[in-house]
Amino acid sequence: MKFSGITRRITILLAAAAMLLGIPAAAASAAQGTGWIRLAHFSPDTPAVDVYLYSFGNSSAKIVLHHVAYGTVSPYEAVAAGDYSVAMRAAGASATSQPVLSTSVTVKADNAYTVAGMGPKSGLRLQVIDDTLTTPTGKSLVRVIQASAKQQTVKFHCSCGGDIAPKASFASVSPYSPIPPGTWTMSAIGTSAKAEKPVKLVAGTVHTEVVLDGADGLQIVDLEDAAGAGQPPAGGVTTGLGGTAGQGPGSAVPWLAVIGAGALVTLAGGYRLRRNGLRRRLNTGA
Repeated sequence: MKFSGITRRITILLAAAAMLLGIPAAAASAAQGTGWIRLAHFSPDTPAVDVYLYSFGNSSAKIVLHHVAYGTVSPYEAVAAGDYSVAMRAAGASATSQPVLSTSVTVKADNAYTVAGMGPKSGLRLQVIDDTLTTPTGKSLVRVIQASAKQQTVKFHCSCGGDIAPKASFASVSPYSPIPPGTWTMSAIGTSAKAEKPVKLVAGTVHTEVVLDGADGLQIVDLEDAAGAGQPPAGGVTTGLGGTAGQGPGSAVPWLAVIGAGALVTLAGGYRLRRNGLRRRLNTGA
């Protein structure tokens, strides 16, 4: 009877250890999904900044980009769906200093967002821009972010035969326009300057064309919002980028495996001791 009781208790403890090892899988299955976010600096007269991304209620930054200059766009970062805040500080400022700007963003599963510093320095704002990841069948989608202050209004034309943004004002974001696949010349035409850029569009891809003040006039930067199949691209635009993304904590699986293995060893040792003690008592007639 005693031996059966010991066996039953050990069985229960082994089941508990197995449940412990199963926690990561259960937690993963309960996850609410993943979204994507990227950070950008589109204010021409604002100096370089440090940009921080925080999950709601957590004072430790999830992502930090250092010395983000005008025209810089980070790669997309995959994050758990939920509420986040973005803080912008002067480049080199202490991470605990008061942000120059901050805003909140709710990331939904399977959605992507661009959070950008927009407008002039005197009216700088952080704008949350919804990014589209899917296209009509056989089409590409293209939109325009007008970030040139020297040309307050720009007409953005595609050689495919239409204007994507007939009259884009400074710090504006146009809707996406469906464009047939092909390599097309994109033209940004201001009152006193013009820029052209050939852009290859593949069916299923989504693009954002950013109009910037370049060293020699207007400049067009082509961003790929989605590379197809509803997924954002892995890369970003590194114009002026000098940043590092903070790394999240490692998986808990290895540590739980060690804990579980230790628990099994301890249980087995206890089992052997109790069994040997039982045998001694049986041999001595105790």
